[in-house]
Amino acid sequence: MVVQTHNVKETEALGARLSSTLSAGTVVALFGDLGMGKTAFVRGMAKGLGLPTGEVSSPTFTLVQEYGGNPPLVHFDMYRVETWDDLYTTGFFEYIDAGAILAVEWSENIENALPETAVRVTIERLSETDRRITIEGATI
Repeated sequence: MVVQTHNVKETEALGARLSSTLSAGTVVALFGDLGMGKTAFVRGMAKGLGLPTGEVSSPTFTLVQEYGGNPPLVHFDMYRVETWDDLYTTGFFEYIDAGAILAVEWSENIENALPETAVRVTIERLSETDRRITIEGATI
């Protein structure tokens, strides 16, 4: 599925639509350069799951943010993850096993660790505000 959004609110709304299709243990792998709207998409996912969106920010320095919920939404930033040891220290696999929904920014860096069932979301810049968002592995 390919969708064009024209502003942050539309990107968030698409994330909310996707979240309604997700179940425990799902990994949403986000791909895209800096400033593409990956965190806005995750903010929409949180909203769609009925979670407060004010807490949602890029976990660049903490690497992992837990937002609660049932199942819980866990937000990863893999920008600085370079090795398997780095990945293991984030708790990535434990969160999957525990049944969380994972939203993973910079999935490019952990491509070989993504489950085959991961929902892949690629965000590309078309203009300052417009984005092309490609979603693979889920129907919304």
